[in-house]
Amino acid sequence: MLRIGIDVGGTFTDVTALDEATGRFHIHKLPSTTDDQSVAVAEGVRAVLHQAGADPGAVGYLGHGTTVATNTVLESNGALTALVTTAGLRDILEIGRQQRPDLYDMDADKAPPLVPRSLVHTLIERMSAEGKVLEPLDTDDLATVLARVRTDAPEAVAVCFLHSYRNGSHELEVAGWLRAALPSAYVCASAEIAPVFREFERFSTTVVNAYVGPRINRYVSRLAERIRATGVPVEPKVIGSSGGMMSLESVSRYPVTTLLSGPSAGVVAATQVAGQAGFGDLITFDMGGTSTDVCLVRGGRALVSSQRRISDRPVRTPSLDIHTVGAGGGSIARVDPGGALEVGPSSAGSQPGPAAYGRGGTEPTVTDANVLRGRLNPEYILGGALKVDYPAAARAVDGVAHAMNTDRAGAARGIGRIAAVNVAGAVRKVSVEAGEDPRECVLVAFGGAGPLHAVEVAREVGMATVLIPPNPGTLCALGLLVTDIRTEFAKAVLAEAVDSDLDKLNEALHEVHGSARTWLLAEAPSDVDTAITGVAKMRYARQNFELSVPLPPKVIDAARFDAAAVAEIVTAFHRLHTKSYGFAHHDAPVQIVEVQLTAAAAVDKPELPTIAEGPDPAAALIGRRQVDFDETGRLDTPVYDRAGLLAGTVLPGPAIVEQLDTTTVITPDATARVDRYGNLVIELEQR
Repeated sequence: MLRIGIDVGGTFTDVTALDEATGRFHIHKLPSTTDDQSVAVAEGVRAVLHQAGADPGAVGYLGHGTTVATNTVLESNGALTALVTTAGLRDILEIGRQQRPDLYDMDADKAPPLVPRSLVHTLIERMSAEGKVLEPLDTDDLATVLARVRTDAPEAVAVCFLHSYRNGSHELEVAGWLRAALPSAYVCASAEIAPVFREFERFSTTVVNAYVGPRINRYVSRLAERIRATGVPVEPKVIGSSGGMMSLESVSRYPVTTLLSGPSAGVVAATQVAGQAGFGDLITFDMGGTSTDVCLVRGGRALVSSQRRISDRPVRTPSLDIHTVGAGGGSIARVDPGGALEVGPSSAGSQPGPAAYGRGGTEPTVTDANVLRGRLNPEYILGGALKVDYPAAARAVDGVAHAMNTDRAGAARGIGRIAAVNVAGAVRKVSVEAGEDPRECVLVAFGGAGPLHAVEVAREVGMATVLIPPNPGTLCALGLLVTDIRTEFAKAVLAEAVDSDLDKLNEALHEVHGSARTWLLAEAPSDVDTAITGVAKMRYARQNFELSVPLPPKVIDAARFDAAAVAEIVTAFHRLHTKSYGFAHHDAPVQIVEVQLTAAAAVDKPELPTIAEGPDPAAALIGRRQVDFDETGRLDTPVYDRAGLLAGTVLPGPAIVEQLDTTTVITPDATARVDRYGNLVIELEQR
């Protein structure tokens, strides 16, 4: 049986197929089809089946990572969306929070609401903070609102009422009426998408879900059709932001959960590969053509965040704590009016791409700089599939050189340096700024551009070890083969951690536990192990933010709190608060504001193949070329074919390692060795 993973990036679509009978991997890479990602997905499936010599019927699993939802928000080209809300809350999206986008820029504007004020409709109804009906739905007012929404003819409608996280009956009733009145529109209610407190964040999450919903649904439909047309008998599963696989039906209902679909696959794969190599504490570094994603992993577990911002809009849905910056191989370099060199966040993308690709691109990019510096092959990349247009790259970078009043070599070196510093800032964001020491971690570099810059980034933040997986350019696709089926369910509680509030706690826990079990019955195969785990979001009274405290297994198994369990998690909360903030108030009231459960079904994790031993790298040597290194200038550097490197091989820097999906740069102050799994483990000299 074949297992196939397909990750769609801004520049390339990566395909990895695992033959479970032989343990052999088949890798394919092709340009992304930006207008319709499903086209490249289907082409990639056919190509990897041909490469493996396999029949489509042999495919037993197909995992997919997509950027459709993310691109929709970033490019502001989602559905025309209306919002129906409680009377008096019409301007909540406009008001938002008082934080400015830039603390020191008084003229910086907030991101405009995804729903214009003219499409926000208010309805007479009211729930109390305890979920009691203070004012029932006004049926006459409802009829008027339905007529107005019908006149607007939106593609999507979000329904968000005050305090619906405690009682969503009004929301669900109105959503039902809207679905009947607008059968072609995508309708969602916050009680279905994000039943959590904090009105602005809940409204924003539901609106984003509605905004991307129609486009995601169209994509999912096309994807299913194209995969069926290939003859593959299984329905694709899509990875969500929290690193779990979901069915296409779940993606259609909860599209907001796919906002970090692709990046999360890379974190899962990097954790798996590094774990087998003996590393549990790491920072994943995924640098592609358009952006770079970094994530901290401690003890083999990636950190999870309950909220993040997408294009300056808050989204309350669990996701791996990935930080993204606009820095990639396609990032465009420019000189600002003050004469300073900038790299990114704008990108040449896949069309036309960097000037070196010979597809009509004229703007200077990081890739063009790497070609001129000899770090990338000046004649071809992708194993010869793409001829490099060296003169075009030179012309593009010459523009920067002229603006900076320097030579071509200096401009190319500057572009590379700025790119490395930009990415190092992202690494510090997930480590130093979170109270973690990056020097205790291994930098796991992947993506098409990650291995090119990994050693310099590690040096910039003081890290001593870099790990480059065997197929770094397609690692995200591998992650789709080792990711469990998983999703999260949350419910606001807002109860005191005392015996008198046990009924309120148990009511919320019972509801969310039922949702998790129902989801597992629908999503998980009958022959796999399933589990439900969870956390309680806790704080001291009058605190503004919460800490996640793991729930004891006995609480989850019984779907019930008792006095002893509450006392246990309160003690755990005090310990966690001391670790996080340096103190604890043991006599202060403790609140449980939310219960979050994770439903998971484990998939078999394939053991990565080992490679033969052979310490002599001479057989893998394919040439030499002049390569520019920042401090030493150009050096005569050996170039190796990654496929020819065997376990035990040691490569002292400087060296270049080429392979189909990426190129690894080993600087003069570093030494690489090949482990038994084919990983390049690079150690930096400490200064």
